Amino acid sequence: MDRLILGLEWYVVFLFSIVLHEAAHAFAALRLGDPTAYHGGQVTLDPVPHIRREPFGTAIVPIVSFLLGGWMIGWASAPYDRHWAMRRPRRAAVMALAGPVSNLLLVIAAAASIRAGIALGFFLAPERLSFTSLVVARAGGTASWAAVMLSILFTLNLVFLVFNLIPLPPLDGSGVIAFFMSPDTARRYLEFTSAPMLSFAGLMISWRVFGQVFDPIRLIAVNLLYLGHAHYG
Repeated sequence: MDRLILGLEWYVVFLFSIVLHEAAHAFAALRLGDPTAYHGGQVTLDPVPHIRREPFGTAIVPIVSFLLGGWMIGWASAPYDRHWAMRRPRRAAVMALAGPVSNLLLVIAAAASIRAGIALGFFLAPERLSFTSLVVARAGGTASWAAVMLSILFTLNLVFLVFNLIPLPPLDGSGVIAFFMSPDTARRYLEFTSAPMLSFAGLMISWRVFGQVFDPIRLIAVNLLYLGHAHYG
């Protein structure tokens, strides 16, 4: 029963985080002149259109990864007009950045909630930190449930933020680079990085380097959360 409850907590946080990420892409694209995702129903926090578009990445993979490894991975997507992106590469770069920014805001919101819970006496720092126990409750019940949810919210969105900002296709970080290029250079760059094999290679390389990039960033983030007095064990 405890594992089932933990799985539900994981899935609620995972689904909310990934839906917000894609909705942010879709909303930014709409505001910047590309209504493709809006017409596809992705400018919403309702998870149904996002699950319908990517059922494998939003439902099957997260559940299987939790059953096998105790944590969730997965993906979703929002469609966009490639012709619009080629015409407006800087706007497309802003659209690409919108997803990671949403994850950063969730990290900040989780951190603020954790700090508020500590200040009010509901939470305290655990002796040993982990993905699901970044903070613990002084008592059981709702506070214990909230501590687990906030721990997952903080770390999972930090994972999404860092991974998606790796500047390799097809990740968001690759699209953000175009903002700093001239329009003609950006168009050639976007055309080059759209090759399927390059995207596959980019994903493989990103998975290999992610741990080396993420671990020091996680340590910095947690020390900021606890004002330098926490440590990973």
